[in-house]
Amino acid sequence: MGPGEAIASVLDGLGLPYERPEPDSFLVKLAGTHKLATMTWLVAGQHSLQVEAFFCRQPDENHAEFYRFLLTRNARMYGVHFALDKVGDVYLTGRLPLAATGEDEIDRLLGCVLTYSDETFDEALKLGFGTAIRREWAWREKRGESLANLMPFKSLIDEGDAS
Repeated sequence: MGPGEAIASVLDGLGLPYERPEPDSFLVKLAGTHKLATMTWLVAGQHSLQVEAFFCRQPDENHAEFYRFLLTRNARMYGVHFALDKVGDVYLTGRLPLAATGEDEIDRLLGCVLTYSDETFDEALKLGFGTAIRREWAWREKRGESLANLMPFKSLIDEGDAS
């Protein structure tokens, strides 16, 4: 069995939705709580498994605080780390030897991607996109639109009211 078939078998066993645009490439949808979906690529090469998941676009503001927040997490992370692409968008990336990518390890790796993406998402957005979130909140409030998906950022609004 080739690496593509082995990975497909693992993903099927885990019950994860995925697309397979090429025999050794998989786009896996990981459902979260804070970041509702983390789309994650698993690409089997000749010797390694590449993992890449989009986290968020480059921040609008507070760049140093935003990047410090993510970099301090890298030291505690397993299998993947935060990285930037050439335009500054943020990804979770990693590479493992194919020999180390059995069912348990792929499950662990995808669990790490989901955990790191989901647990850091709200704080990263507060740091890098606070002004845009406040503006969106005001716009929705003025029009009587739902604020449900902005509630994790209510502290930003409360801070603004206190100043």
